[in-house]
Amino acid sequence: MKCPCNPSKLYVDCCKKAHQNIHTVATPEILMRSRYSAFVMANIDYLQKSHHSTTRPSNLEKKEILTWTKSVEWIKLDVLESTENTVEFKAYFYENGSLNLIHENSFFSKENDHWVYQSAL
Repeated sequence: MKCPCNPSKLYVDCCKKAHQNIHTVATPEILMRSRYSAFVMANIDYLQKSHHSTTRPSNLEKKEILTWTKSVEWIKLDVLESTENTVEFKAYFYENGSLNLIHENSFFSKENDHWVYQSAL
């Protein structure tokens, strides 16, 4: 299976490592890519684990995110810029027959000895 974050790589050689052990994630960009793949695969447990505890969605929001991520067709991820603690990206998806995108500059930090998504800038 090709990896959702980068179709030139296999999932087993890319995001699967992060999904199985978040402590293997070495950079914010790798975490961001693994989170995108988790959205595509509706891996809500990983999305929660990779989200900072102070900004992590509640259980109710978790269910809403799961419902939403399963209702859209994910197209591709473009990483525009990556720094020490930020990643700017565009994630494209179809929802209700329309092409949409999420364009965000995300801030990442370390918590419990691994990278986590903290917030949008």
